Parts: sequence; structure tokens; C-alpha cells
Amino acid sequence: MSFPDSDESQEKPANEEEVNAQKENILKQILTSEARMRLNNIKMVKPEMSSMVEQYLIGMASQGKVRSPLTDDQLKQILLSIQQPKRDFKINRR
Repeated sequence: MSFPDSDESQEKPANEEEVNAQKENILKQILTSEARMRLNNIKMVKPEMSSMVEQYLIGMASQGKVRSPLTDDQLKQILLSIQQPKRDFKINRR
């Protein structure tokens, strides 16, 4: 007796690994080593932000908007533009 769900559950991790490998390959082509290191550091601290930046960069590359490997400074500018503005709260005590 075989379970069809067990076959599907084995395919998903392999497919996910393949997608991650493709993503890493594209990022290696469009980022300098310093920029990749910065993105990896961000991934450790803020994985959701890193994922958002990766998707943005891959989208730009697929549209042909990335001509040469992006430098660390260019990645910093992208990060600044994506970052949510911080809200300051002022509490008045009487």
C-alpha cells in the first residue's frame, strides 16, 4: 500500500533546494562578493528583509535592468530605499 502524500512530500524539499540553488546562482552573477556578504549578514538578522531584497534583485535581473555586478554601495542604496521609515513616538509626562 503506497501513500501518494509521501511522494509529494519528498519532491517539495528537492524542488525547494533547486529553487534556492538557482536563486543563489543568479545572486552570484549580479552581486559583488562584498554585496553578497552584506546580504548574507542581513539574512541572519532580518530574513524577511533579505528575502524581499533578493526577490527585488532577481526581478531586476530578469528584466535586464542589472548591467554589471552591483557593488556593496549600490546594495546599501537599495536597502535604504526598501527600509520602512521608523516612527518616533514622543511621550509627554506631567
